[in-house]
Amino acid sequence: MAAVFHYEIVFIHPFADGNGRMARLWHTAILHKWRSVFAYIPLESQIERFQTNYYDAIAQSHVKGNSDFFIEFMLEMIDQILDEVILQVNNANAETSEYVKRMLDLMEYNMPYTSNEIMTRHNLKSKETLRKNYLNPAIDLDLVRMTLPDKPKSKNQRYVKQ
Repeated sequence: MAAVFHYEIVFIHPFADGNGRMARLWHTAILHKWRSVFAYIPLESQIERFQTNYYDAIAQSHVKGNSDFFIEFMLEMIDQILDEVILQVNNANAETSEYVKRMLDLMEYNMPYTSNEIMTRHNLKSKETLRKNYLNPAIDLDLVRMTLPDKPKSKNQRYVKQ
């Protein structure tokens, strides 16, 4: 349904500009309503990676007079994304220490935390232990990012789960 809606928006071209962006937004919204995990699946990035194929799929569907080819293309894109996400999760889990896993369990996505807040949540007394066992490994695995990467020891530094 999401791919059909996406194709129809592109086909009817109701706006002077932004039809593709609007169609991709609605595609993601419809998928998210069906399964919430699709809010985190980078469909837009995948289409950008295969932009030529995306436009070819639209053109072939226009020629055939139906959205079948486009639907198949979008299903292939989603399948590829899901394979990549599963691989990333498996790799991250294999490399992630128990310390990092515990820290991530206590953090919400896109919520900034100070080092003191993280230490309090884990009953830690040493910032060195926090950095060595928790923060640095999580940052190295791109699971956490610093809000001020150029100032790692700033009093205004926050850490965000990605």
